[in-house]
Amino acid sequence: MDADRQFGSILDFAEATAREAGALIASMRQAGLAHQYKKANELVTNADLAADKLIIERIRARFPHHALMTEESFQGARKDLSLQDPIWIVDPIDGTVNYAHGHFMVAVSIAYAIDGEVQVGVVHNPFLNETYTATLGAGSEVNGQALQVSHQSDLGKALVATGFPYDKSGVPPIIERVQRILTQCQDIRRLGSAAMDICWVAQGRLDAYFESLSPWDFAAARLIALEAGARCGHFSPVPDGVPECIHCLDLLITTPELFEPIRDLLNR
Repeated sequence: MDADRQFGSILDFAEATAREAGALIASMRQAGLAHQYKKANELVTNADLAADKLIIERIRARFPHHALMTEESFQGARKDLSLQDPIWIVDPIDGTVNYAHGHFMVAVSIAYAIDGEVQVGVVHNPFLNETYTATLGAGSEVNGQALQVSHQSDLGKALVATGFPYDKSGVPPIIERVQRILTQCQDIRRLGSAAMDICWVAQGRLDAYFESLSPWDFAAARLIALEAGARCGHFSPVPDGVPECIHCLDLLITTPELFEPIRDLLNR
């Protein structure tokens, strides 16, 4: 099977699975949610666990020999993770706090990686009925329409997004970075879903995004933004041997024109 057909089939499967999980979480929110916490302060709902289970079952049934990295079941970072073998990187609900509070910035995120790169990405928002898709080298779309970044070049006119961690001990340096950016850009948004923020950079609704995350938060969305013309990188060095496409510290995704000015501000 040639690469285009192989990844096209995987994209179709990932999109169908994301839509199924999206329908599940939408119905579960309407029925009422049970809340619990992991690591003392990180919210997780019964819908996170149910969607995670559904996605894992679908992947294992179709691709029994592929590896899985999901937010709700992955047990710690592997230093030897190379992405050379097939692996699915999944966030069953990106934006759980939004989800639990009835907000609409919520997404199911599914990425497929092999040969050291994320090759396929799907981000599905069941509440806005928007499905973002990408295959490496073949562009990205939302609901079948091609995506392109805004190409905003003037930082003073740029709308920038970021986020904040559950662990508030690391907030002070983040606030310093936010202040540096806020004094130079048009405005800052904190919308509560990294996957959606990054897809909105791809769509031109935002011009830049920065944050430290986990791989499942952004693996699919980063590919979608990259294929829409965004520049994707980091504002601190990437450790040797770590695939850049899932390195999660100090992520920076912007229009090509804004990458260096924002990186320089964040590194002051």
